[in-house]
Amino acid sequence: MAQKTDYFGLSRLVSLILTIIPITNLVCGFLTRLQEGRIVAAILRVVLGWNIIWIADIISMIFRGRIIRLLNF
Repeated sequence: MAQKTDYFGLSRLVSLILTIIPITNLVCGFLTRLQEGRIVAAILRVVLGWNIIWIADIISMIFRGRIIRLLNF
């Protein structure tokens, strides 16, 4: 059975593909953080998501299978 990851419980491979594409990374990351109830973190993803968060998400998804979380409170 495939391991479930951050993006809506999708498999790790599908989540990695969604992470590599910048637009889907921004949208899925934003929606994931909103689902968790972290509004400030979702806003930061939109502001910083085009470069800093996108690269960090790719690296994190490859090695850990999870997107990066800046604010976890």
